[in-house]
Amino acid sequence: MASDGIPASTADQASGASKISGALGHAAALTRETLPPMHPAGRPFVLGGLAATLALRKVSAGLGVIAGLGTLATAAFFREPHRVPPQREDLVVAAADGTVSLVSDAVPPAELGLPDQPRTRVSVFLSMFDVHVQRMPVSGTVERAAYRPGKFLSADLDKASEDNERNSLLLRTDAGREVVVTQIAGLVARRIVCQVAEGERHDVGTTYGLIRFGSRVDTYLPPDSRVLVREGQRTIGGETAIAETAPAARD
Repeated sequence: MASDGIPASTADQASGASKISGALGHAAALTRETLPPMHPAGRPFVLGGLAATLALRKVSAGLGVIAGLGTLATAAFFREPHRVPPQREDLVVAAADGTVSLVSDAVPPAELGLPDQPRTRVSVFLSMFDVHVQRMPVSGTVERAAYRPGKFLSADLDKASEDNERNSLLLRTDAGREVVVTQIAGLVARRIVCQVAEGERHDVGTTYGLIRFGSRVDTYLPPDSRVLVREGQRTIGGETAIAETAPAARD
C-alpha cells in the first residue's frame, strides 16, 4: 500500500503513464523541430501527390515509390520553419533564406511610385533547396503593394530584378523609415503568393508570402543604412540581419 492510501500497483501505473506521456511529448517536440510545418499553399500539391502515389501503386510499386518521393520533396519545398528575429528596431533582417547574390545601388520598382533615386539593394537568390516562404524584414505597415507581370529569366541574373514577374511592398517602419521588399519569379517559378494587403501592420519575421519554385528577393534599404552582409553569404529569413539603419534614423 502506498503512503497516501493508493495501492502501490496503481501508483506505479500512474507514474509509468506519466513518464510515457512525457516521453511522447518530448518526441513530438523533436519531430516538430526536425519536420517544420508546411505553408498552406503547399497543401493542394501534397494532396495531389498523395493521390497520384496511391493510384500509381496499383499500377507499379516502383512508380508508387517515385511518386511518393516526389510528394515528400514537394512537402519539404513548402516548409515554413519557426524563426526568432532579433529585437533591435534599427535592424533590417533578411526576407528570405538563400545566398546574397548582389549588393548594389538601384532604383526601386517603378510601380511603387517612389522618387527615381537609387537605394542600396540587397538581393538574395533562392535555390530549389531553400525555404521559399518570405518574411517581413522589419516591423511596420504595408503602405503600398504592387504586382507587375514579366519574364521568367534565371533569378540569379541582375536584369531579373527589372525584367521578371514581381510583387513589391513598400513598408513604413515604426520609426518612420521606408523599406522596399520585392519577390521576383525565377526560371522555373510561375507563381508569386503575397498574403498581406495595404494598410496592414506586421511584425518582423512574420511570413507574408512565397514564390514557387526557385526565385529571388530584393530588399531596398533606407538611406545611409550600413550593410551587414556581403555577396556569397548565406541568409536565414527572419533572422539574419542584413543592414543597420543610420543612427540619425534611429533617433
